[in-house]
Amino acid sequence: MASAQDLRKRIKSVTNTQQITKAMKMVASARLRRAQGKAEATAPYADKLGQILRHIASSIPENFSRPLLEVRPVKRTCYVMIGADKGLAGAFSTNLTKFVIEQIGTKTPDQYDIITSGRKPRDCMKIRGYHVEKHFSGYSDKPGYEHARALIQEVIPRFLNGEVDEIIMVYTHFVNSMTQVAEAHQLLPIETPQAEQDGQDYIFMPDVTTVCEQILPKYLEITMYNGLLQSAASELGARMTAMTSATDNAGELIDKVGLEYNKLRQSSITNEISEIVGGANALQ
Repeated sequence: MASAQDLRKRIKSVTNTQQITKAMKMVASARLRRAQGKAEATAPYADKLGQILRHIASSIPENFSRPLLEVRPVKRTCYVMIGADKGLAGAFSTNLTKFVIEQIGTKTPDQYDIITSGRKPRDCMKIRGYHVEKHFSGYSDKPGYEHARALIQEVIPRFLNGEVDEIIMVYTHFVNSMTQVAEAHQLLPIETPQAEQDGQDYIFMPDVTTVCEQILPKYLEITMYNGLLQSAASELGARMTAMTSATDNAGELIDKVGLEYNKLRQSSITNEISEIVGGANALQ
């Protein structure tokens, strides 16, 4: 049975841990609001750019070279994993890793490449025996547009040179602070469904091919940037939830150990009183 001193040390230790988890929860909550705001502000621009791209896709001349739109038999796939640099975010990194492994399925190592954004995805994939071709890190909870551009500049040459036949971005979509869902989005080749009838007629200057050459890379960059922002919000939401749970569990443990300490202390006082009474009776 633990002594009173051991119980006091444990209460102090858990209390210190609770203060840390509470502070981390508050920091994650503050950052989450900013990250969520950025993700929501970026979404309309990405949607509109995609709408314009789909509108002009059918207007591109047949003789126009469209390497980013070229669909060819898939022999090798590049997966871009967007995850976290730090832990203490519950099952955030584990769920992303499991989802990517499901996407890879039965493919052999010569049928896929893996590029990771975040230290956790890299470590999780290496532990499970997967080779990581390229790694980026240091910005998972505060990504910038330049980070998205760097990732796109890494993957576009791989597709244009024929090293890979499709590029899939895997990230965690933010629903709310309690729910985050791993998703896969095809970056290349860019899908060109039928043009949408949005009731607007576009005039392209100087011509549709020049506009397309400019819009395609921008569309890839903003799509990647939105994925980074969604992942950042998801990471912070998962961390806030995990730290809230840890803080509550620490409080319950403090109450439990405190009750045990009080019982032990009361028992010690009762024994001392019994000894005093017994000694007094012996002297009579």
